[in-house]
Amino acid sequence: MSDRPLKPDEKKAWEQVRRSVRPLGGSKSVPRPRAPAITRPVLEKTPSENTASTPSLHRPATPAAPRDRSADKQVRRGKISISGRFDLHGHTQASAWSALPAFLAREQARGSRAVIVITGKGKAGGGVLRHNFLRWVEMPEARSLITGYAGAHPRHGGEGAFYVFLRKR
Repeated sequence: MSDRPLKPDEKKAWEQVRRSVRPLGGSKSVPRPRAPAITRPVLEKTPSENTASTPSLHRPATPAAPRDRSADKQVRRGKISISGRFDLHGHTQASAWSALPAFLAREQARGSRAVIVITGKGKAGGGVLRHNFLRWVEMPEARSLITGYAGAHPRHGGEGAFYVFLRKR
């Protein structure tokens, strides 16, 4: 539609159409009841009992796991092989949160030094699992398993994947 004013002949035609319109017969429509407003629950200030099973909403006080540039270059050049791959596609946040540490611990026990974790790119916002992965690798539970992480080369998934470098057993 245009915001231009109507010409006199257009106004006259519109008024004729408007006057000729009659309501349909039958029952009067009943307005739909309004749904109650959705309110978000107030977060408790005290820690809950299940904080160990879910990731923290706050950043830890210690610095993040370093991005290991030398190991990153070695993987890209093929000098360090990727010995494991974990794809988070199809996981919910909760299932990814429980499966990722188990995968990293299992690979560390096998003696793996580098694995790839595929988070997916996500849509315009960057992806929930990708965003959470970056939070998870900063947590103390992950830092006990990994020495660092880096974005993957395009042939390994690019922006939708990360190299994760594991500590020696």
